[in-house]
Amino acid sequence: MKPKLPLILITNDDGVSAPGIRALIAVMAEIGTVVVVAPDKPQSAMGHAITINSTLYLNKISKENDAISEYSCSGTPVDCVKLAVNEILKQKPDLCVSGVNHGSNSSINVIYSGTMSAAVEAGIEGIPAIGFSLLDYDWNADFEQIKSHIRKITLEVLENGLPEGVVLNVNFPKLKKDEIKGIKICRQAKAIWMEKFDKRQTPFGKDYFWLTGEFVNQDQGEDTDEWALANGYVSVVPVQFDLTAHHTIQQLNTWNWNE
Repeated sequence: MKPKLPLILITNDDGVSAPGIRALIAVMAEIGTVVVVAPDKPQSAMGHAITINSTLYLNKISKENDAISEYSCSGTPVDCVKLAVNEILKQKPDLCVSGVNHGSNSSINVIYSGTMSAAVEAGIEGIPAIGFSLLDYDWNADFEQIKSHIRKITLEVLENGLPEGVVLNVNFPKLKKDEIKGIKICRQAKAIWMEKFDKRQTPFGKDYFWLTGEFVNQDQGEDTDEWALANGYVSVVPVQFDLTAHHTIQQLNTWNWNE
């Protein structure tokens, strides 16, 4: 009797046709039974947004005899996970993978990332989850170079599981396969975006703005994702979605709240 294959949910924020998710589907199809639910258009930097004031649509884009079930969704990455869990899948998946994102989701970028928010939503649902990103914004980025590492990380998670309330944020440097030095478990670097707004005017005199900015790494630690990526390593950051600052509770309890 053949062992039961793991059920793997795949999503992203670049859209169901993006080369990154197609590469991820190819790897996951070698590991388990795959169901894809992804946005029908790019949804980058959507964070944990959900659709509550308009309708959501699902469109099945695979045929009945296809080995992989694929759906496009009119909503956000988080909407995709919610719909997959509640409307499409007959059982909870063994794993959710999100990506491969075209561009970095290291450091503070994790807050804004639709890719990682989809993984976090899966984690909230009690599903082990991984967000994958490649530090290459080119639509035609070479994802072949990282497929073996994606496979390795995925198999480790399937074998060992993840602690409750934790998902993985995985970022790949833009390097050839044989140039990647290895995988490092890291903490999130302290960094910020120095943001600016490019103010312009329409031909009718109405102001509009383009958000621009510069990413500034304020962290010199050699245990961070930014250091790992700059030095040729794949960064793996365990991310928790309990946002409580537990270390501050004791201090706040010394204040005179009720006097």
